[in-house]
Amino acid sequence: MTTIEYEPVIGLEVHAQLRTRTKVFCRCPASFGAAPNTHVCPTCLGLPGALPALNGEAVRMAVRAGLALGCTIRLRSRFARKNYFYPDLPKGYQISQYDEPLCENGSLDVPQPDGSVRTVRIQRAHMEEDAGKNLHGASPGVSLVDLNRAGVPLLEIVGHPDIRSASEAAEYLRQLRAALMFVGVNDGNLEAGSFRCDANVSVRPRGRETFGTRVEIKNVNSFRFVQKAIEWEVAHQIATVSAGGRVEQVTKTWDDVEGRCNVLRKKEGSDDYRYFPEPDLPPLVLSSDFIEGVRASLPALPAARRARYVAELGLTDGDAKVITEHPKLSEFFEALAARTGDAKRAANWVCNAVKTGFASDGLDATLPVTVDQMAGLFARLDDGTLSGKLAKEVYAQLAHTADTADAIIERNGWKVVTDAGAIEAACREVLDANARQLAAYRAGKKGLAGYFKGEVMKRTGGRADPKVLDAVLTALLDGAKE
Repeated sequence: MTTIEYEPVIGLEVHAQLRTRTKVFCRCPASFGAAPNTHVCPTCLGLPGALPALNGEAVRMAVRAGLALGCTIRLRSRFARKNYFYPDLPKGYQISQYDEPLCENGSLDVPQPDGSVRTVRIQRAHMEEDAGKNLHGASPGVSLVDLNRAGVPLLEIVGHPDIRSASEAAEYLRQLRAALMFVGVNDGNLEAGSFRCDANVSVRPRGRETFGTRVEIKNVNSFRFVQKAIEWEVAHQIATVSAGGRVEQVTKTWDDVEGRCNVLRKKEGSDDYRYFPEPDLPPLVLSSDFIEGVRASLPALPAARRARYVAELGLTDGDAKVITEHPKLSEFFEALAARTGDAKRAANWVCNAVKTGFASDGLDATLPVTVDQMAGLFARLDDGTLSGKLAKEVYAQLAHTADTADAIIERNGWKVVTDAGAIEAACREVLDANARQLAAYRAGKKGLAGYFKGEVMKRTGGRADPKVLDAVLTALLDGAKE
């Protein structure tokens, strides 16, 4: 019996909150974290007679995002009413865009583990307003509604079903988030819900062109959860069809505690939403000059920066990818490389030290050190004041203070010992204390050289100059100085 091999087909819909000060159709604050139902007015509460007025900055940011994703920007688009009834939607409809979206036909390059790049097509990116938030569990049998988010401007970015694995889906989201942060239209804050995803997942026999029945996994706001949810759903669908069952078109949610997707409701289609043109808003008409002005203001995007870092600065693909995950990391790296003239060393420290202490969830995140502090640390490495080991100790304190590297070195007495006599004395003490290991070394176990070096470093507090230590220790171990 032939075993059928199935492949996943994945398309992602991302809701990215546009980083405006006020909501999209009223002047209420769009900021996160206020007391429930305090950022509201008659318009976002859906009260009779209140009319929407489009936020021009939201339009500019939506165009900026569309251009960053290679989209065609419509000179004429329009808004529509998407009708559904849910407690967090006070008007009973959502103002969105339907048949005439602002941005269409873009793409995003997604790095692969083997260093290659796959292009995922973007079908459309359209403006819409967010709904409120239902709060469950405040007390038994009671749910509350917070409408602070109602009317917050969103850009819904709809990808084609070009993704073929859960890990690729997670990487697509990382690259999309980075692109939106680099152009300043989204803060990338997953925890606050300003970047969240719906995943459409189906499976089909490998090689077949037609799609299977898709399941939507709703509102996932973590790259790790997206990957786990898709992996679970793909396995579930393959098991279902392999057993002769049929996949139902439903909407699900990911439960990380249970480690599974659970059904929320039957999946709606566009007919269920009864779209029709928004009667209270005229068509959105833009000029070519406006679009080209926005295009001219765009910074270098992550993909272009990665390519330049590799081709011009000699970075590895892996380091370039890490540095371009967040605009602040990229800005820090470029400033440090320019200041010190050593891009590879700058990249090494950014990827292995600076990023470790970087709270990267949002554009407002802060770096643990400044360029001035790191340049000072590099200078002490260059002049031999610090060894590599001591530099890590200095960095650990730099990351928690405003001190300079010089101040930390002075306070802790961490200057490198370069005096050959002092280092030889420490080496002799170590060899005298480890006669058995010394005999084994001289009998042929040359790997013990590292052990002796480590013991001398302990004895000198990590301050022995590595080059001097190597020369002195080798001479003693080989019996040249007895």
